[in-house]
Amino acid sequence: MRLATFNARHGAPPGGRADVGRFAAAVGQLDADVLALQEVERSTPRSRGADLVAVAGAALDAPWHHFSPTVRGVPGTYLAAGRAGRGARRWPGYPGHGIGLVSRFPVDRWLRLELPRMAWRDRVRRSPEGSALPVRVVPDEPRVALAAVLRTPAGPLTVVTTHLTSRVEHTATQLGALVRACAALPGPLVLIGDLNLRPPDVARISGWRPLAVAHTHPAGRPVRQIDHVLAADRGLAPVGTATAVDTGVSDHRALAVEVLSAV
Repeated sequence: MRLATFNARHGAPPGGRADVGRFAAAVGQLDADVLALQEVERSTPRSRGADLVAVAGAALDAPWHHFSPTVRGVPGTYLAAGRAGRGARRWPGYPGHGIGLVSRFPVDRWLRLELPRMAWRDRVRRSPEGSALPVRVVPDEPRVALAAVLRTPAGPLTVVTTHLTSRVEHTATQLGALVRACAALPGPLVLIGDLNLRPPDVARISGWRPLAVAHTHPAGRPVRQIDHVLAADRGLAPVGTATAVDTGVSDHRALAVEVLSAV
């Protein structure tokens, strides 16, 4: 099967505006059986009112898909979409921004995991000298993980996607929390998404095996890998080498890899 992850930047190229048709074409060329999406939106003016996860599902002829918002509203008025233990309320038609999963294989179960946010004491910083206010608050967008238990031709597979914080002082904490939460999920298990961490840090924190190695950011001339496909156990193995695809959409390249069951 072909796995892919794509930080879609709400369907817009760097410096440009969202183009839903171009986004659909970009997703279609990935030809992924399972696609993880980050920075996707539903019903927002910025993304032309589209449900980008549903658009991706149609482009891949993949009937199983799910959008999991991290925030509701539009830029400047964002509110957290969910709370730990409660998930996210369904507000049809209300703008949302978050992550998604698309699958050509049937999904037996969806699961949303709220990830820890920075403590307030860590977010409050001293302002530079001369500022009007003595302190400032560092922004920290809510982050979640979305898991799907799939029925594939090779047997059950759990796929988890997330988009971890870009606040470097807290990214490792979030990944550690996610790894612990994944211990309760059925295997084999893969994590695919934008982790905002380099491969050595991901390996050290998670202990999981990389299935795809390629630079993905920035899209035009990538010099780092922050998008990952990881196996939590020995149930999967890569076939050939991974590809980092410049889709012409987003400031990330999509990362895709063929995998097969190793059991």
